[in-house]
Amino acid sequence: MAFFANLFGYLLNFIYNFIGNYGWAIILFSIVIKIVMIPLSVKQQKTMKKNTKIQAKMKEIQFKYKNDPEKLNQATMQLYKDEKLSPFSGCFSAIIQLILLISIFYLVRSPLTYMKKIETPTIEKYYNIIKEENSSTGGAYPEIEIIREIPNLKNKQREDINTEELNNMNLNMDFFGLDLSQIPSQNKSDWKVFVIPVLYVIASFISMKISLGTQGSKKKEKLLNEDNTKAAEQTVDQIEGMTEAMQQANKNMSMIFPIMYLAVAIIAPLGLALYWLVNSILMIVERLILNKVIKDDE
Repeated sequence: MAFFANLFGYLLNFIYNFIGNYGWAIILFSIVIKIVMIPLSVKQQKTMKKNTKIQAKMKEIQFKYKNDPEKLNQATMQLYKDEKLSPFSGCFSAIIQLILLISIFYLVRSPLTYMKKIETPTIEKYYNIIKEENSSTGGAYPEIEIIREIPNLKNKQREDINTEELNNMNLNMDFFGLDLSQIPSQNKSDWKVFVIPVLYVIASFISMKISLGTQGSKKKEKLLNEDNTKAAEQTVDQIEGMTEAMQQANKNMSMIFPIMYLAVAIIAPLGLALYWLVNSILMIVERLILNKVIKDDE
């Protein structure tokens, strides 16, 4: 993931040099990444709608051949073939999202390495100076601590401190009065550090609610129109029961994931939470637009 973090670092640093503010650079960086990912998002949305469309048929096949695994596999593959849909169509999108998630965490955690391209010995030198002055320093995000301590380092009269080096490492992390280098778990007395993580969780719930809302369909009516027999109605009732259970499981997961991300956002620099917040807002806008553009019939 360091390779991708390094590539993203060039883009984020280019935007920062143009804007001069780390917070706004992250916002523009998020927008650029989202624009680049639009073709994948469109494909993912179409795949999701297709998967929703065939779920009723899938459950019917599973119920019909529940005692015959061989015929179940054959019927399932034939269904995907008829619908021109791959069973693994969502895997590529999931892999891309995972790469983005981890590599951007690397980037935000170590901006001096991946964004400013500062050499490791220089980073270690200044971090050791900080540890000499404060032995209780956290250590989880050494580069963030260096950026935070740059004003104090400049005031020290030491031969091993180079002002030019410090200027090259400096990042303007002031964003509407919030210091994006702060870590909420280390600043519990300052309520402002929790604003971005809380807004992120709210945006995540809205995003997932919209996502789950797009998965509803009139499965029962469609199937019963094809076969009005009592056996068909019993089959559809079975399908509906399994679908409701699956939807409930999705709702439970939609509650768990934002809480997990909130836990990470609290122990990470605010810059990461800001990226997640902006990404969630962009995802909401994207989903609303794609739901209008990509019709269920398509």
